Amino acid sequence: MSLIAVIDDDEYIGDMLRRALEGEGYQVARAYSGTEALLLLEKTNPDLVLLDLMMPGLAGEEVLKRIQGIPLIVVSAKADVENKVDLLLGGAADYVTKPFDIRELLARIAVQLRQAESTGAGEDVQGQILVFEDLRMDTAAWKVWAGEELLHLTPTEFAILKQLMARPSQVITKARLLDAISLDTPDCTEGSLKIHISHLRRKLKRDTDRDYIEAVWGIGFKMRQGQEEC
Repeated sequence: MSLIAVIDDDEYIGDMLRRALEGEGYQVARAYSGTEALLLLEKTNPDLVLLDLMMPGLAGEEVLKRIQGIPLIVVSAKADVENKVDLLLGGAADYVTKPFDIRELLARIAVQLRQAESTGAGEDVQGQILVFEDLRMDTAAWKVWAGEELLHLTPTEFAILKQLMARPSQVITKARLLDAISLDTPDCTEGSLKIHISHLRRKLKRDTDRDYIEAVWGIGFKMRQGQEEC
């Protein structure tokens, strides 16, 4: 039975979500502020998070930055497209605008849980420890280290790096990369792939002072061998 964390300071919406989710057979954990959400996540390991943005104390955007490896759907009254794009690129799996149709939200939850389950049952790189020079990835725990430093990657960035580290000597085409990460991040497109890789390269270089990913013009990407800078 999946556990879903509902993080929303609106008691009416929270109670409505609890009834609907429990009616579908889910377990529900509640938090009413960003600070309470972090305490909840320290004690429990939900399968999915529903997150409001406008809450007292710690804002939802800050909570999102601290959640990794868990599918998260933003449920907010903020309808600005740029805000949605920033949050999806920042790690949210989906975005639902209030007011919402509960049937649509339940369907989106089911999709995210099914994708997470498929990924967990997953491919040849699932459940492995991948190592490339100073980088180390635990694919089951969704964590990456550079030396002893834990890196903070979005789910899309993690999925991309996982595919590249699993085949470090191969050039992976854009089409193959998009297909391989489709279960982890179904919203990633050919247009946004370059943006995600650019952000990933910048994070790796910021934390390690070197560029680990090499673009092979007209073909795709691969891990960069040695200490050569781009």
